[in-house]
Parts: sequence; structure tokens; C-alpha cells
Amino acid sequence: MKRVLFVCTGNTCRSPMAEAILTHMSKQKQFPLEVRSAGIYAVPGADISPQAKEVLTSEGIQTDHCAQRLDHELLEWADVILTMTLQHKNAILLESPSSDKKVYTLTEYITDDSFDIIDPYGSSVEVYRRCAEEIHQHLEDLIKKWSRE
Repeated sequence: MKRVLFVCTGNTCRSPMAEAILTHMSKQKQFPLEVRSAGIYAVPGADISPQAKEVLTSEGIQTDHCAQRLDHELLEWADVILTMTLQHKNAILLESPSSDKKVYTLTEYITDDSFDIIDPYGSSVEVYRRCAEEIHQHLEDLIKKWSRE
């Protein structure tokens, strides 16, 4: 079973949406995965943003997410670490150079072209919805990629 860790800044928007969406998709497609998320600057125990929760709920995805800060134990646990931005990837590599064989931006891992997933923090539900749709599409491609392996 592959273990996937999503990383963003505060672990209240992008990475928890990615975690919840991929967990939901893997159950629907009966594709065995363990999925977690963390933030480089997360406040441990913080709730998922209300907008992210609203978007997930509207898609029939339930989450009781609490933010956690990225640490060495999570880096070791993960088989693959998918960041929301190149800045997140670089921050991980600065702190943990040994993670270089398993840390990628989400887009780089799927398309070989690294571009950032824009942070919706503080924006409207519609901006969160567009962010979630972008993440969802990348995760569909991710499952397809792994299904071919």
C-alpha cells in the first residue's frame, strides 16, 4: 500500500482538500492508499478552513481534519510527498535532503512540469471550489498513472 503525504503552508486549505479527495477517490476506485497531509507552518489542531470544508461537503466528502505540522516522522512515513508549490518542495529539501527521491510538487509528479496550486486562503468559496477542481483533476491523473505501474 502506497503512503502519500500532501504538504502545503498551513494545512487548512490545499493539502487537507487533496488528502480528503484522494482518500475518497481511492475508496471509490478500490485503490489501496494511505493518505495524510501536513503544513510547513501549520498550527497543530487548527480546523480545516470553512470554505474548504463547504466545498468538500458539497462533493459528498466528509472530513474531520485537524492541522498538523510537517515533521521528520511524517517525512519518513511517506512513500511519496506531494507539495502544492515549488517553495514547499524546496523547504522540505532544505530541511531533509534525504527526501529528494520522494518529494515532488503535485503537478511535477504527474506532468513533469512544475507549477503551483494557487493558495485560496481567505478567498471565496468559489475560489476554493476552483482550487479543489484543479486538485481533483491532478489526482485523477495520479490514480491513472499508478494504475499503469
